[in-house]
Amino acid sequence: MTDVPKTAVRPKVAFFDFACCEGCQLQVANLGESLLDILGAIDVVEFREVMSEKWDKDYDVAIIEGSITDSHAEERIKKIRARSKVLIAYGACAAIGGVNGMKNSFQLDEIRGYVYGKDYKFFDSTKTRPVHQVVKVDYFVNGCPVYPPELLEVLKCALRGLPYTVPDNPVCSECKLNENVCMYERGVACMGPWTKAGCNSWCVNNGNICYGCRGEVRNPAKNAAQDVIGRFNLNPETVRGKFDMYNKCKEGDNGNK
Repeated sequence: MTDVPKTAVRPKVAFFDFACCEGCQLQVANLGESLLDILGAIDVVEFREVMSEKWDKDYDVAIIEGSITDSHAEERIKKIRARSKVLIAYGACAAIGGVNGMKNSFQLDEIRGYVYGKDYKFFDSTKTRPVHQVVKVDYFVNGCPVYPPELLEVLKCALRGLPYTVPDNPVCSECKLNENVCMYERGVACMGPWTKAGCNSWCVNNGNICYGCRGEVRNPAKNAAQDVIGRFNLNPETVRGKFDMYNKCKEGDNGNK
């Protein structure tokens, strides 16, 4: 990991988006007063939603939303990486491939034909990849959308040159601390036992299930998970299908080191 230089000049920070819904950028805008505190310490030099991109600058921190889904995006992310001292992948699409990864379950020509019709060969497409499968990533902010307190923590670490490690325990551990009634007890399948924590069980706190948007824990409690599957008479294929909504781009591990 490369430290951001400690200078009197405010660090130059740039936001870029690739294949995504831009929901994580909305989370940045929703930070409110916390965002104002951060903006006082940085100089935002690129942000497509509010200014035109300029390729003649270098960046102290580049913050990337979205997955890489064609050769043009691959070329562009490599140029951004070359101009950036620190690169942050934020949001499920950038960190683990996200919902765009469902494309990887099909033949590319089949998907291209479905989307673009008979002229699909004029439109480039590659299998979906998270950012770290194309270029080096220094920090990850998981989630769909990102959890604002975690985004702030990672950005502060990046600006100070400090490490940040994505939690590698399941969301269930946060659910218990928050005294939530388990979704399985309510008769609903939830991906919490297999999904990385760090979101403060945000979705379950608000009455929803965990969809697995933060990626899979490296060493899941397999016996406990099997107990959940058996006790609630779940179909393992159904559970796997739910998890594939965000996690079809895993190669060996899902980054997040």
